[in-house]
Amino acid sequence: MPLPPGPHTVESLLRVIEARDAELVLLKLMNEKLRLQLARRIRDQYGASSERFDDGQRTLIEPAPLPPELPPLPKAAPAPAANAPALDRSLPSHLPREELVHQPPATHAHHDSAGQACGCSACGGRLRRIGADVSEQLEYVPSRFKVIRHVRPKLACVKCQTIFQAEAPSRPIVRGIAGAAFMAHVMVSKYCDHIPLYRQSRINARSGVHIDRSTLARWVGQGEKLLDPLLAALSRYVLAAEKLHADDTPVPVLSPGKGKTKEGRLWVYVRDNRPAASEEAPAAWFQYSPDREGRHPREHLEKFRGVLQADGYSGWARLYAQGVTEAACWAHARRPWWDLYVSTGRSEDSVAAQALRRIKALYAIEEDIRGQPPDVRRTHRQARAGPLLQEYHDWLTGMVGRVSRKSELAQAIAYSLTRWQALTRYRDDGRIEIDNSAAERSLRGVALGRSNFLFMGSDAGAERAAAMYSLVETAKLNGLDPQAYLRAVFERIAEHRVDRVHELLPWNIGRAEPLPQRQAA
Repeated sequence: MPLPPGPHTVESLLRVIEARDAELVLLKLMNEKLRLQLARRIRDQYGASSERFDDGQRTLIEPAPLPPELPPLPKAAPAPAANAPALDRSLPSHLPREELVHQPPATHAHHDSAGQACGCSACGGRLRRIGADVSEQLEYVPSRFKVIRHVRPKLACVKCQTIFQAEAPSRPIVRGIAGAAFMAHVMVSKYCDHIPLYRQSRINARSGVHIDRSTLARWVGQGEKLLDPLLAALSRYVLAAEKLHADDTPVPVLSPGKGKTKEGRLWVYVRDNRPAASEEAPAAWFQYSPDREGRHPREHLEKFRGVLQADGYSGWARLYAQGVTEAACWAHARRPWWDLYVSTGRSEDSVAAQALRRIKALYAIEEDIRGQPPDVRRTHRQARAGPLLQEYHDWLTGMVGRVSRKSELAQAIAYSLTRWQALTRYRDDGRIEIDNSAAERSLRGVALGRSNFLFMGSDAGAERAAAMYSLVETAKLNGLDPQAYLRAVFERIAEHRVDRVHELLPWNIGRAEPLPQRQAA
């Protein structure tokens, strides 16, 4: 602020100083905001995705002492996190073994019962076996194609001349050459292993099988239509839950006639109550929309009236007003603090580090009670997390008047305080999780696919992707090999009764016919 013309009084100079101080504060806030945005952009593009907070000092937020009336935790195997099974690093027992015996040098002075030389090369004596060292080596046999010829002999009666012939076996695609196993392979390669169809076409050509990308795309479309009744049964199962996890992610979709892409959205709704000792099968249901308007999730969850655990997206608000119970996500409430913590050079004395330590104490309680029934979880949360939540709320409230309203620190505080009731609802309801990680894990495959696909070809293609992601992710949630599951479905769905299509859902078909278990996501 320039000095006004004319003689300067003390009052006018003080006003100039105050104006410059205010401008300086504003510039500092803007600088802090830009530095934080730059650090966040660099971390998103080049940095590690992990937000693990390793406290360099002993945490200042200790769990509240257990009341004497609090019952001990029942012994139960903790529920595994979705999409993250414990892996056995030994070579799988179901793989075929080919044994190669490596004999040491021997002379023909002696021979064993099989006629093999067993003479000692040092003294000529007879060698006898006293043991063996066995080691295993993993080898790879390249996949191969085969052609199945369906032969249906025609038989004629020599007396009445009646002709008999077996009915033609059903195919996944009417008059199509793709078998069930090949259909499953194309689908899983595209939607689980994220291999675009043009790459699959080149890989097949190396084996002498030339199938155009357009043909593969037509098979994918026809296969998805065949699976429509199964997807409808999956959606009914998911929406019948008392609690759902919900999230969305952007996907680039080609805009027809414009030569550029638009940003569509993939929505996921996950039913997974295994951390609360539920025996209900987990499932994930994906839906596509060409934009992020709030009407889309309202249409998806039109008949749902349970607990919805989601992020702070404003489009969920109308659902909450219609009777859906809101449960917020502590991972999202933690994220602004993590960004501030990183921007301060991971200072252990910063306000962000203090907030992270308080939230870490809440997660430590969840580790103890994972896999316990809802009533046990509720009891322990009320006794142990309740005091910590109250202390955290008091700490946040005390910080409000000490920071600038326009600062990133104030925004991190406001995110939690404005959603406090939804953030603490999990304390009094053992069915609810502390965060929305179940939905975020189900979207990992979509994020990986985005790095391999420049865009989805159309809205119809994006809808097909949502359908196949639903089946692939649900199979993985139930510990099944997605390719083995889809093969079993394609082998029978064409002849299966529509009113019994629920029998082909992963947890039903896997129980009726054991399928290979998924070894890794």
